[in-house]
Amino acid sequence: MVEGRRRAAVSIAIIASPPHGILFVERASHLRDHPGQIALPGGGVDPEDGDDLQRTALRELREEVGIEPERVTVLAQLPVVSQRRANNFDVAPFVVVVAPGPFTIDGTETAGMFTVPLATILSDGVRDGRVEYGGITIDSPVLDHEGRRVWGLTAHILRSFVARWNDESSDLRALVEARLSG
Repeated sequence: MVEGRRRAAVSIAIIASPPHGILFVERASHLRDHPGQIALPGGGVDPEDGDDLQRTALRELREEVGIEPERVTVLAQLPVVSQRRANNFDVAPFVVVVAPGPFTIDGTETAGMFTVPLATILSDGVRDGRVEYGGITIDSPVLDHEGRRVWGLTAHILRSFVARWNDESSDLRALVEARLSG
């Protein structure tokens, strides 16, 4: 990790029940980092995580949407993605499958949650785009789904996930498909 940068982890949480979707959260509007934005469940490393990024990802899933670690199967870690513009986060994405069960939104961190079908994301749903934010135009990958726009670091992580899924030398696709069919 480069000095001055913060470490974080997110989950690309694939819901095991058909139709399989990836879980997204809308961050609460009062949060210091990325208020009101759409994101993958996740956050910064806490001392209780013991410098274990997977533990961070699982803790954040529990805190933000009430998914207990016992319902989660971690399948892979994707390469760390570094935030370019603000907050200086280096984010470790984990691909996980979530077993059926309840969700409990923590209103202090999460304003809402929704899923986007896995098939939508994998079928070129993430495209090049432009986003107006804070009075400037930003070139960013985007995913538009049912009136919501995913962009920025989250869209970059999705693009990394799709690239790994489609990489013939990667076992990610086989791991996910085996877990979803089993």
